[in-house]
Amino acid sequence: MTEPPVTIAIEDGVADVRLARPDKLNALDPAMFAELAAAIDRLGAAPGLRAVVLSGEGRGFCAGLDMASMAAGSPGASIEDRSHGPANLFQQVAWGWRTLRVPVIAALHGMALGGGLQIASGADVRIAAPGTKLSVMELKWGIVPDMAGFALWRGLIRDDVLRELTYTARTFEAEEAARLGFVTRIAEDPHAEALALARSIAARSPDAIRAAKRLANQEGDAAAILAAESREQAALLRTPNQMEAVMANLQKRDPVFTD
Repeated sequence: MTEPPVTIAIEDGVADVRLARPDKLNALDPAMFAELAAAIDRLGAAPGLRAVVLSGEGRGFCAGLDMASMAAGSPGASIEDRSHGPANLFQQVAWGWRTLRVPVIAALHGMALGGGLQIASGADVRIAAPGTKLSVMELKWGIVPDMAGFALWRGLIRDDVLRELTYTARTFEAEEAARLGFVTRIAEDPHAEALALARSIAARSPDAIRAAKRLANQEGDAAAILAAESREQAALLRTPNQMEAVMANLQKRDPVFTD
């Protein structure tokens, strides 16, 4: 029986999602695209979900496109199809993590190249092992990043830096990536660090966490963002979970939240 290319385990509100083609360095083939999109849909409907950890099995996070498999087969989708709101299937496997209603933490090791870097960029936070290799490598193949990379990197990476890395397709390591903004921080065991962070997030009010992510994703001018802050706050005040957060702090105990 063929093993699924993406696995999901959910415990105490934290989903541990893994790219699972280790023999191919988790390179993206048609089945991986379909399974990643399905995983995002499943997590979007999962009751009680509080946070997600996204990682890769084996020697690296993701080596990018499996060029041979993509040439031989098709996920059954066109890049022109807007099959997932504003995104096509190929963009959804990166963009979908950004629009998922709970925080997503990517744990990177080995390499996150091309499409793999774009998928990782959809996470709210990226924790990388020392020496992890990253690249905006599409120009190596005579193409451009088209898995939501430019939408995800806008505001994250300085414009001239992003242009240089895109035009040259050069490989850089986690330490430089952290300075540039591609990586949030470095850890010897990024998966363990990501799980610890996810559990810490899961202990907060789920209503407030989801509202905070909506605000972090909010686009528009200052007036639109200010108005969104007020709407989110008004919706949170005096709700059961907000009152539980207050009482737990006053009583110096762990809060017990409900979804």
